Amino acid sequence: MSQLSKKEIVESVPQKGFFGHPKGLFSLFFTEFWERFSYYGMRAILVFYMYYEVSKGGLGIDQGTALAIVSLYGSLVYMSGVIGGWLADRVFGTSRSVFFGGIFIMLGHIVLSFPGGLGMLFFSMALIVIGTGLLKPNVSSMVGDIYPAGDNRQDAGFSIFYMGINLGSFIAPLTAGTIGTEYNFHLGFSVAAFGMFLGLVMFVVTKKKNLGLAGTYVANPLSPAEKKKTIKIVGIAVIILAILVAIAIPTGYLTLNSFTALVGILGFAIPAAYFIVMYRSPKTTSDEKSRVLAYIPLFLAAVMFWSIAEQGSTILALYADKRTNLDFLGIHISPAWFQSLNPLFIIIFAPVFAWLWVKLGDRQPSIPHKFSLGLLFAGISFIVILLPGVLSGTDALVSPIWLALSIFTLVLGELCISPVGLSATTKLAPAAFTAQTMSLWFLSNAAAQALNAQLVKLYSADTEMLYFGIIGGVAIVLSIVVFFISPIISRYMKGVH
Repeated sequence: MSQLSKKEIVESVPQKGFFGHPKGLFSLFFTEFWERFSYYGMRAILVFYMYYEVSKGGLGIDQGTALAIVSLYGSLVYMSGVIGGWLADRVFGTSRSVFFGGIFIMLGHIVLSFPGGLGMLFFSMALIVIGTGLLKPNVSSMVGDIYPAGDNRQDAGFSIFYMGINLGSFIAPLTAGTIGTEYNFHLGFSVAAFGMFLGLVMFVVTKKKNLGLAGTYVANPLSPAEKKKTIKIVGIAVIILAILVAIAIPTGYLTLNSFTALVGILGFAIPAAYFIVMYRSPKTTSDEKSRVLAYIPLFLAAVMFWSIAEQGSTILALYADKRTNLDFLGIHISPAWFQSLNPLFIIIFAPVFAWLWVKLGDRQPSIPHKFSLGLLFAGISFIVILLPGVLSGTDALVSPIWLALSIFTLVLGELCISPVGLSATTKLAPAAFTAQTMSLWFLSNAAAQALNAQLVKLYSADTEMLYFGIIGGVAIVLSIVVFFISPIISRYMKGVH
């Protein structure tokens, strides 16, 4: 199946049937909808579950430690996409990778559905990390598969797909989040498990009719000699890693701080290695090498953006719980509900942005200019949440409107970067590294959250204004830099717009 051409794949997919898009978008839309429901259902209550007192059903972990662990978990979730992308490109193909990933994710949430201590939590996290690495980059790659080369619908298709992601993300905090914080954390986690089960059913039932040959091929299959070598290397690596862990934990070398530092290094070292491998590969053409170079500044801009965006489930979740007046207009607001605002705003405005890009056609901003706008809005969002501290100090509870306004501003930036970044990745990816380049895109989020694991330690009531001001200011400065170098980036993209 590895010899399938792009034309053969596209012809096997019904090209009309889902809002004017290929019918396969329906299957991928709802598979990702339920996967994101399960992921964000867990994320909506994870930090609260960790630092709430045992008497309230939590684990009673130190607040700062809980924030760092959530960031580390998020980093590892996206970092695992490297392995998932490699397995899809070299072993399974994207379709089977999506299915296997869903199984692991569902099992991870099932483990959390039962009471247990830190051991159970870390085991469930490990399962979800593996599963998301297999599913997340590959379901997005399949979206790129179902469109003909040069199809103007593709950017709009990714925006619709992104809206599906956010429909699941919107419902999750309102259901699993409310059940978890108001009734029982483990019941909330079980709701997340059921969501992933529904996603698996949707994918299996509809893929043959809607997706045709998409995802069924292996882009760069291992030769028999490579398979033998790979198995040997992986086996040796696992044994060495097990020995190192067995020695490091009892001797005190492997602690949360040392592990955080290690993940921080890997968060940037792994993507750097990927850029080098793709650029130097003999399977990468000269035009593709140029596009790899163009992708580097976009990747770094995405890291800065996601560093701010992913603090919605850590710093801003804490801000919602501790700094926000949760009794508003006669309604008591659950702190988990604020995590529904980001996807709600995206659901409302994603169709507007999708329509805008299609309407503008060739007159729309270039990909680098869209990234610059996204960074600008992200920086402003932190300046917005800084203002209540300036106006009334860091001791008084603030109106939830401030938090909502900050999240709304961030969403404007997200719609300029996230769906556009997914689409740009499929366009700029070397042919031999399609799924792995999508994994590289998600590594921008992994690097961002690895960075956040260090940054969140600096946040406190005393440092609140300085924290938001510096990070927001850096994002704004970087947005200006990206804007001015956009013509250079565009030249290296070799005709990709």
